[in-house]
Amino acid sequence: MEVQVAPLRAWDDFFPGSDRFARPDFKDISKWNNRVVSNLLYYQTNYLMVAAAVVSIVGFLSPLNMLIGGTVVVLVFLGFVWVSHNKDILRKLKKQYPTSFVVIIMLSSYFLISYLGDVMVFMIGITLPLLLMFVHASLRLRNIKNKLENKMEGIGLKKTPMGIILDALEQQEDNINKLADYINKVKE
Repeated sequence: MEVQVAPLRAWDDFFPGSDRFARPDFKDISKWNNRVVSNLLYYQTNYLMVAAAVVSIVGFLSPLNMLIGGTVVVLVFLGFVWVSHNKDILRKLKKQYPTSFVVIIMLSSYFLISYLGDVMVFMIGITLPLLLMFVHASLRLRNIKNKLENKMEGIGLKKTPMGIILDALEQQEDNINKLADYINKVKE
């Protein structure tokens, strides 16, 4: 199946009034994780635009350090994904605590970048866009269109770049399993 780029959502949908934002339920981690994954899939092109703007500004101010920082983060991410697919203990950690897994990747990247170059480039150019995405995805309430798009992504009708990243982090298997259970219940 070929990868499709998700459409750019209207900015008034991306940043609506305060009535469409709410604090997540910190007691129900599964529900919070579902909200974050859903919003990451639905607003992925908007997040890419915001991240590209921040990376462009930082890259313009410090191009070599930004290139080093980006390369280190990508290599560390790919390394951790590869190791987690080959080691059961890391696979379980990634599956149960996806945020911790991302924090481990970012901390590892931070220490490598502090050894190689400018830490502020890492903090502003790489961590800030990720933090902005996570905060928005955590606070933004989902709507019907969001849920429908995510179901299509989850059952494999569409494949997007964020879907591929979330698959690497093993955050979409639960959605597929839930949908399969639902379809089996309907058949019965």
